[in-house]
Amino acid sequence: MSANRTKAVRALGIVGSPRRRGNTDVLVDEVLAGAKEQGAAFEKVYLGRLDISPCRACDTCKKTGVCVVQDDMQSLLKKMRAADVWVLGTPVYFWGPTGWFKAFVDRWYGARKQVRFEDKHAVVVVPMEDTNPATARHTTGMMQDTLDHVKTPLVTTVVAPGVLKRGAVQAKIEAMRSARRAGRDAAARAYAKRQCHPSD
Repeated sequence: MSANRTKAVRALGIVGSPRRRGNTDVLVDEVLAGAKEQGAAFEKVYLGRLDISPCRACDTCKKTGVCVVQDDMQSLLKKMRAADVWVLGTPVYFWGPTGWFKAFVDRWYGARKQVRFEDKHAVVVVPMEDTNPATARHTTGMMQDTLDHVKTPLVTTVVAPGVLKRGAVQAKIEAMRSARRAGRDAAARAYAKRQCHPSD
């Protein structure tokens, strides 16, 4: 490993599905595996196991830089701050992301003074039962617009239609390959950014 890779890039998988070893979980793992192939260290969290309340729209964070809601979002923000790559996964629930995932993303509003969003690289994975890829458009569009707003580069979005049974996405060869490739690409971009900004 070269000198500029002595400190491993860190990848954080965030699973917005309540199903362990479900399709979202499997795809997030595949992205993380791709990042590992590039030498990245990684960890994974399940939003369904955390206490993350919805945004209250009180705007206190604009004045103080800190959200008034004290819950598990604070510890998750520390993990997000320490990571170079975010792997953001949610299935499609009734035309949008899961409630856990939406509450999590809404809380980014009050986190922009705590996390340098522009320094990260994101991969989004979206499995769903429907066989029409267009059904994911609201979820993928929400994430594209959100990441654009906070200036986080989106490496790619992996949509896997036609999967419902737990782990069924493993049979979707192209989706699995795309997820693995996304992880490699995201980690490589993070290393490249470190070479350009060695003091970061």
